[in-house]
Amino acid sequence: MRKYVIVGVQGSGKGTQSMLLARDLGLVHIAVGAIFRRHVDDRTKLGARVRDVIAAGELVEDDVTEAVVRDRLELHDWNHGFVIDGFPRNRHQAEFFLERYDIDAVIHLDLPGDEARRRVLARRVCAECGATEHGGTAHGVAGGARCEACGGELIGRTDDTEESLAERLRLHRENIDSVLDAFRRKERVLTFDASPGVDAVQREIRRVLDLPPPSRP
Repeated sequence: MRKYVIVGVQGSGKGTQSMLLARDLGLVHIAVGAIFRRHVDDRTKLGARVRDVIAAGELVEDDVTEAVVRDRLELHDWNHGFVIDGFPRNRHQAEFFLERYDIDAVIHLDLPGDEARRRVLARRVCAECGATEHGGTAHGVAGGARCEACGGELIGRTDDTEESLAERLRLHRENIDSVLDAFRRKERVLTFDASPGVDAVQREIRRVLDLPPPSRP
């Protein structure tokens, strides 16, 4: 069983790298941000509570975020392990996690702020399968752009705005060091340069963690 946490600035590729690990290693990918966005889209009670917080780029309250993570992991559908991204976002959440779970490593994806901004404002998400693509521009993609994975429509995330991103970057800078310091007391923390392409970053993660090489697409 393998269990990993992936943390990093917005646009560093947490979701993509998590999906690649999950696909090849039989892990369950738990994307906390995607869980919140799904609740917003489905107009659930939780979605109504966190909608404005997410749109503003702020952090959802610790008790709500921690409850979502706890409930998801308590499904125990991760027989071969899990990879979780989008959590923890601050020291309190890291301490919550450390009190309850052991993991094999924390994968920290490091990316300069300017590149993070460029990537986030260019990314689009498939309305059908949720895959993320980065081929657009800061002001949109050509009409009719489709997902390479399933052919679904590519749309912008509602929280990928200049104002929201600025706040998320600020919060990341304020909290990432304390998150990593908390994990280092108990877990293995590895930092990777997220600037190269997706495949290069994935190969380096697997090399350092002594994992099988990536399968072909």
